[in-house]
Amino acid sequence: MNTLAGALDPFLSSGAMVLLGRLALNLFFTMLVVRFVYYRLYQSRDYVFTYVLINLVTFSLAFLLSTVPIELGFALGLFAVFGILRYRTEAIRVRNLTYLFVVIGIALLNALANGGITLTELLIANSVIVATVGALEAAPFSGREESRIIRYDRLDLLAPEASADLLADLRKRTHLPVERFEIGDVDLLRDAADITIYCRSGAR
Repeated sequence: MNTLAGALDPFLSSGAMVLLGRLALNLFFTMLVVRFVYYRLYQSRDYVFTYVLINLVTFSLAFLLSTVPIELGFALGLFAVFGILRYRTEAIRVRNLTYLFVVIGIALLNALANGGITLTELLIANSVIVATVGALEAAPFSGREESRIIRYDRLDLLAPEASADLLADLRKRTHLPVERFEIGDVDLLRDAADITIYCRSGAR
């Protein structure tokens, strides 16, 4: 790796070559996280689209504006803006928001690394991030879940003491291995309630 880094350092030290080299490095590690970790596990095309474009835009902004004297403040500002991003159409789950934070972090890391950081150090930092994401997702305690909101019509089972019966009924009627549930809005006029059910990711 040191030999490769030494050979590429001069190539990445001038003008547009710096931009192209950093961009290629950024997209390479982003695709490792998004395509080969996230998409393989969650199969969500919409979020793949979102993560890649947000990463690319963040990288472009950070790289082209990196000459601003307050580089660190600029980076933290981008983290703050994108890190609390919420779409009005739907709430973002914590794990999806974490992936959003990761792709923004990779973009900032590769865009704002200055001349004091060697290519070897940059490769190591990117590799550690990608490897950590993959290791945590593969760990037995990762607890990947899929959630679905259903309209439920048996209000008599919503009482706390009937939770076991409600869980059994949800498994029977949805044909899913429901592990837990959360009761949302209750509509007394229609005798129905919104219930979020949770299953292990990949369960059918």
